[in-house]
Amino acid sequence: MKILIFIGVLCLVQASPAQNAKSGTIAGSVFNEATKEPIIGASVQVVGTTIGAATDENGSFSISNVPIGTYQVRASAIGFTPHTHTDIIVAAGKQTQTNIGLQETTLQFEGVTITTEYFQKSPDAPVSVQTLDAEEIRRLPGGLEDVVRAVSILPGVAQAEPGRNDLIVRGGAPSENLYVVDNIEVSNINHFGTQGSSGGPISFINLDYVDETIFKTGGFGVRYGDKLSSVLSIKLKNGRTDRIGGKATLSSSQFGFNLDGPIHDNGTFIFSARRSYLDFIFKAAGFGFVPEYWDFLFKADYKLSSSDNISLLGVGALDRVKLFNDTEQKRYDNSRLLDNDQNQVLSGVTWRHLLSRGYSTVTVSNTYNDYRFQQNDSLLNPVFQTNSKEIVSSIKGDFVYQLLDDVEGSAGTSVSFDKLSSTIFLPSFVTPFGQAISVNAHPDTTGIRSSGYIQFSGWIYDHIRLTAGGRIDYSSHIEKSIAFSPRIAISYSFSPSLSLNGSVGTYKQSPSLIWISANPVNRNLKFITVNQYIAGIEYLPLVDVKVSLEVYDKNYTDYPASTTRPYLVLANTGAGFGGSEDGFSSFGLDPLVSNGTGKVNGAELFIQKKLSTIPWYGLLSISYSKALFTALDGIERPGSYDQRWIISAGGGYIVNQLWEISGKFRFATGRPYTPFNADGSQNSSEYNSRRVRANHSLDLRVDRRWNFDGWNLITYLDIQNVYNRKALSMPRFDARTNSVVQSQSIGFLPSIGISAEF
Repeated sequence: MKILIFIGVLCLVQASPAQNAKSGTIAGSVFNEATKEPIIGASVQVVGTTIGAATDENGSFSISNVPIGTYQVRASAIGFTPHTHTDIIVAAGKQTQTNIGLQETTLQFEGVTITTEYFQKSPDAPVSVQTLDAEEIRRLPGGLEDVVRAVSILPGVAQAEPGRNDLIVRGGAPSENLYVVDNIEVSNINHFGTQGSSGGPISFINLDYVDETIFKTGGFGVRYGDKLSSVLSIKLKNGRTDRIGGKATLSSSQFGFNLDGPIHDNGTFIFSARRSYLDFIFKAAGFGFVPEYWDFLFKADYKLSSSDNISLLGVGALDRVKLFNDTEQKRYDNSRLLDNDQNQVLSGVTWRHLLSRGYSTVTVSNTYNDYRFQQNDSLLNPVFQTNSKEIVSSIKGDFVYQLLDDVEGSAGTSVSFDKLSSTIFLPSFVTPFGQAISVNAHPDTTGIRSSGYIQFSGWIYDHIRLTAGGRIDYSSHIEKSIAFSPRIAISYSFSPSLSLNGSVGTYKQSPSLIWISANPVNRNLKFITVNQYIAGIEYLPLVDVKVSLEVYDKNYTDYPASTTRPYLVLANTGAGFGGSEDGFSSFGLDPLVSNGTGKVNGAELFIQKKLSTIPWYGLLSISYSKALFTALDGIERPGSYDQRWIISAGGGYIVNQLWEISGKFRFATGRPYTPFNADGSQNSSEYNSRRVRANHSLDLRVDRRWNFDGWNLITYLDIQNVYNRKALSMPRFDARTNSVVQSQSIGFLPSIGISAEF
């Protein structure tokens, strides 16, 4: 309460004239987006001012004495389409880094001025792509400054449960999503993650060092494979080049410390360490369980020569859950929990070499995941135990070359060495549907996965851009080990501000290692397949406003389905905290066959206004989808993550260089569930036949900046669920009262954050 009062007093204080006189520096580089070559002599302008600079022989620039505030920076060069970066925050005594890629001008419209500089289109994915920079993520109310949670406001994304980062993209399972962090592919970037899936409560990537995110919800090119639904690519910042600086943060759920700066003359580094303090709050409140986590991030970039750059990345996350079973009530409550302790480490090194008309990258990486799951009954007898170590060591190379002025070719290959060693113990367990499951196994799996792709993209005829490619994936873990994925995308530009886009492609995903290892017969599984068709139109009515409308159709085949639970297809697993209440289904313990099918279709409207000289921003997303899956019993049912309507709106207003207000509203129809009988059992004939009620909420946020000599302070007040509507969880059966109960999420929830930058 004292901290809240302190923040309230700060918010009432007016900025002094001395504060208004503070200034900072904007520095960075301008480069060719296609070839990564630096652009010499590019003009860099701070929009709305007379301040600017030109890039040097390395494509670098520095603009000093920029008054504090929020700006847009515009880069332009002869032969390139200008591009404007938004949300450039200039603070007292601080260097703000921004790197701007420009696309070569290829389209010619007589008498028409190019007006697309706030929005760039990816050549290999003209549909279903949205880009958010770090500031757009940070100021999202209710987003906890979480890089994964922020994309939940984008079209086609559903949330399985409040407070979770399980990405449900266009009806697909949480296991169908890929994360790419600085060119390193990762299966999951969340604390307390679900094995074989991609979700968790909160991301372990520090937003302070995120440059931008590119989220592709479908139609992505052949460079990315082994996933069916989405790619979230996260580009990290480089450290500041002028001096060593840092940041100390106390947010709603964690505190941390950052440090970044130069390494000699040709390199930079960044470092962060964070710890949650939820364990102190949970313990003080008398909870029976206490989550605790740490995470660390280190990155170093060094320029070996004008053509060669090397980048080193290391990320670690330590997760622990403590259970207090000192009372009968706590022992009963904890018997519903799947205890989840984890150690996760991501490391890699990337070498990039510039060519005369292209570039190559080579990345060597290693991911290590140590999962320890346990669930006990109310008498503390073990119900389920597993200890799994997954190690993936990879090397991959990518090559991009500009064959002609308007034709680009790319190719790449990768090899991964996988190892999984597990101990899985599940004594005789009977699901609510009546099936008995028992496992006592020690699987030890090693294997190789590899891939290769080739793709061409360029302009053909007038105003038509065509991208076509093919990808081959190999996995030694399964008997049918080779899969081919052709993809093609086309875009027709009626004008610089209006285009018609489409994509057709096949996407293949190898079954999760835990599914293959948990039961020996599961090596007979095939690559999961989805054939996807997308069509859309994109219109820019103003330079800072984009409107898009897309329709899509996804057809799934060869999805793993249980032979002991004939209603279960694994597309309906992987979200939430799992455990006995979902029959441990996400671990793939059952004997599985590749006979599951599914179909998802939908439509999405997306409107976005970028922050510009008009000091407000916002987005509106309206999504409709229908997801149906069929298991071995042949009955087509709604998928467990089938949310028909999702409406999201968010935006804010920059009052001045010190104040900002923002809000977010979200509505989603309820997910399907299976009702209980009077004795607590369930019938497969009623599987996913009911729905929980629709959920909607409003979040608000106020930010205030304070600038002093050589350092600045950032404070915010974030209020979730302003009108206190509590989301209902999935119904469950309480054996003690012989009744069906539904727990509620936290309602009205204010939180504060304080950060000091120096």
